[in-house]
Amino acid sequence: MKITDLLSKDVMIMSLKATTKEGAIDEMIASLEEHGKINDPVLFKEQIMKREAQSSTGIGDGIAMPHAKTKAVNTPTVVFAKSEAGLDYESLDGAPAHLFFMIAATDGANETHLETLAALSRLLVHPDFVNSLKNAQTPDEVVQLFDAEQAKSEEAEAEPEKPAEAKATDEPLVIAVTACPTGIAHTYMAEDALKAKAKEMGVQIKVETNGSEGIKHRLTSEDIERASGVIVAADKKVEMARFDGKHVLETPVSDGIRKPEELINRALKQEAPVYHADPNGDQTEAEGEKVSVGSKIYKDLMNGISHMLPFVVGGGILMAISFLIEQFYPKSPIFNMLSTISGGETGAFLFLIPILAGFIASSIADRPGLMPGMVGGLMALNSGAGFLGGLAAGFLAGYVVVGLKRLFRGLPRSLDGLKPILLYPVFGLLISGALMYFIVNPIFKVINSFLTTQLEGLGTANAAILGLVLGGMMAIDMGGPFNKAAYTFAIGVFTSTGDGAFMAAVMAGGMVPPLAIALATTFFKNKFTEQERQSGITNYVLGLAFITEGAIPFAASDPLRVITSSVIGSAVAGALTQIWAVNVPAPHGGIFVSFLANKPLMFLAAILIGMVISGLIYGLWKKPRENA
Repeated sequence: MKITDLLSKDVMIMSLKATTKEGAIDEMIASLEEHGKINDPVLFKEQIMKREAQSSTGIGDGIAMPHAKTKAVNTPTVVFAKSEAGLDYESLDGAPAHLFFMIAATDGANETHLETLAALSRLLVHPDFVNSLKNAQTPDEVVQLFDAEQAKSEEAEAEPEKPAEAKATDEPLVIAVTACPTGIAHTYMAEDALKAKAKEMGVQIKVETNGSEGIKHRLTSEDIERASGVIVAADKKVEMARFDGKHVLETPVSDGIRKPEELINRALKQEAPVYHADPNGDQTEAEGEKVSVGSKIYKDLMNGISHMLPFVVGGGILMAISFLIEQFYPKSPIFNMLSTISGGETGAFLFLIPILAGFIASSIADRPGLMPGMVGGLMALNSGAGFLGGLAAGFLAGYVVVGLKRLFRGLPRSLDGLKPILLYPVFGLLISGALMYFIVNPIFKVINSFLTTQLEGLGTANAAILGLVLGGMMAIDMGGPFNKAAYTFAIGVFTSTGDGAFMAAVMAGGMVPPLAIALATTFFKNKFTEQERQSGITNYVLGLAFITEGAIPFAASDPLRVITSSVIGSAVAGALTQIWAVNVPAPHGGIFVSFLANKPLMFLAAILIGMVISGLIYGLWKKPRENA
């Protein structure tokens, strides 16, 4: 397939009217929609903005490559667009972007399409070709330039080359892995940039790509053994254990595009830390590599919470429904069934704390940490140490197993097989279990009891302040650490006391941001593009379903106005739920579980008031769009 089969002339924009990043994205999406290339512009833009939130696709040198792979795409297409004046795309080099390639890939893009997109990306690392594109005046000229450049590239690839293994083995070899979250553009641009610079420097290099078309040019054990250094230019997880004992330079994929010479030199000089892989698990570490304590704790905690949430949501909602049925049919088989599978001694809620603790421990110590972590969590549950005791159990078990791994490093290699099946399980459970029994559980039982008593005795004013804080936290980062901290706190109180008052605060606070954005796009239409107004309609549904993340594309493009207005409205909504003593005995579901609240109308009123406050602040504050 030719690149120009995807880069069709009818969707090209030879003179962008937009002067802002989001305006350029909207203009290119409009071209895709106009020509029937996409079926859901709102979903497509959400995926584009989600990718931009990870890191800007303005790769530098005047090029931007926004891309998404989604079911919203009918036909794999690339929109070529050009801005003569250039615009601020938040590019990695800070320079204006002039050339734009919006890649729209289908969810089921076949290998031919993916290979063609990879070939397109590779061509854009050649400065002469890029300059020619900047000077092109018509779609026909763009097509001719791509056809000529692709033909030249194919001729170069067809030339026989001695494989790395056949070259003199005393020449230094650098190996690299490139990968980006979507695996469409940056992966292959980094590959080509590294190979081109290595050729210019006279350095042998082999690059493995981890893209949408799978792993290509996989590094062999011989390659790794020979290599002077390893470059991992990746924004997603790649296989690392194979590099044990090598100098490994880990860096974002964008550095592979922008700084290939620097990376190759550092690899040759072995300036990167030596990488060590745990022989009994996936956990790895590199000498000299520093990770902040806060980031490590957050990652481990989120691993536990993400695995616990299905139990919380499924069990919590079914438990709430059982409460509702109990009011009318207390001894019915349906009530007994729902109560049994959702809570009690056999249901989903029984697993919350063990699952949380087990997967925190496995994040810290990998698979050997799972069992002692789960047992520690179950001990915390049964002893009355509660949710906080379970958190402590997870971290305790994880670091006990990490300590055991270091302690047993000196054992003969012949005993390596005994570590994961005997030594770690026995000593991990014994040590962490003993510490939980004699120290952690007694301490956290007292703390849990004290907190429960204090929460139950909160006056209206203090409860309102706490509700205000929890509601506001839900809107600060819309799914990030603050949001998850507030939600986790509410779940902890809910599991310990059965009181859903703070669940009402966080649910109301989490529903406000997308609903407020939807309201603003409805009543301040002249301040939003057509794409944004359509996205606003989607946010009505997302907000009602308690999916705060629907507001993220708006927050990414206008963080000050969106986040500030959202926090204010969410805080008000959270406070009102406490002032009106609203209790929601379900951990998720939004408006669809509002009928389970003790005061459903007051719960909905709190959300509505918060939504109106945030929506008005955002709508009045937002500047009118250009050419409205």
